[in-house]
Amino acid sequence: MLRLFIALAFFLALLSGSNFVGLDPASAQQAQPAATPQSTPTPTSQKPVKVDKNSFTAEQVAEVTIIAYGSRPVLAQIRRNGIERGRLTRFTADGKSEESSYERRFVRGENAEKDKVRLDQKTPSLEYSLIYGEGRLWGLINGSSFVPREDAASTFRSQHRHSIDSLLRYQENGSKLNLVGREKQKGLDLFVLDLVDKDKQSTRYYVSARSFQVLWLEYEESPGSGAPPVKYTRKFLDYRFVQSTRVPYRTVLLEEGRQTQEMRILTITYGVKIDDGIFKSPSPEA
Repeated sequence: MLRLFIALAFFLALLSGSNFVGLDPASAQQAQPAATPQSTPTPTSQKPVKVDKNSFTAEQVAEVTIIAYGSRPVLAQIRRNGIERGRLTRFTADGKSEESSYERRFVRGENAEKDKVRLDQKTPSLEYSLIYGEGRLWGLINGSSFVPREDAASTFRSQHRHSIDSLLRYQENGSKLNLVGREKQKGLDLFVLDLVDKDKQSTRYYVSARSFQVLWLEYEESPGSGAPPVKYTRKFLDYRFVQSTRVPYRTVLLEEGRQTQEMRILTITYGVKIDDGIFKSPSPEA
């Protein structure tokens, strides 16, 4: 708790001593006005604690980041479940692109392993669903279950594992943090933070030292068959307020520096009732 109080005190100091409401140059032009706030819980006020702005721990950076996204109690209450709809564009090596629409419905568990997620996608030639629940992943086409291809399953797991949410829930997931350092890139003052989850999978986060938004993250994954690991970069753009929490409405994925995917949120709503039946397997064989 002491670390949280220290982080909160430093965050309040930032609010009073700097132009926190302004975003970083990389995202300022894309920022949208905040939606009308709803009634949400706020952290208990604590006596200010003196913090050296030039000396941080990994936990302090993470805790201030959590506060910047809405605070732990607000995120736990507001983002307990929700529906997200948007457009997904994939880019191939030959320069072609394929667009699809998607709908993601989710219910949070005590940690990421107990989450329930259903991703429905519609491409020009195919409609299918990928579902994670009860600790396993499977697919549905026309009501019949199937085992997802390895590339589709890997992409699904990566989006869930290498995400902003993984940093915001590092305590719940039992992940370890390490502050790599502080650096400047393209005029941006950044904290570089490594997160290692319980499966020993690592994600590196680049967090704005000004707004404490995650601007991008990096990770590596091996394609198998003895091939060298591939470096992925996921950039987060067009931050907006949604029900008193921050959400990037545009996400870009790069593979070894080449853009392979872009996701744009059209609508997102938290706190809606989700039928648990959509996460159930239709047959014992699934």
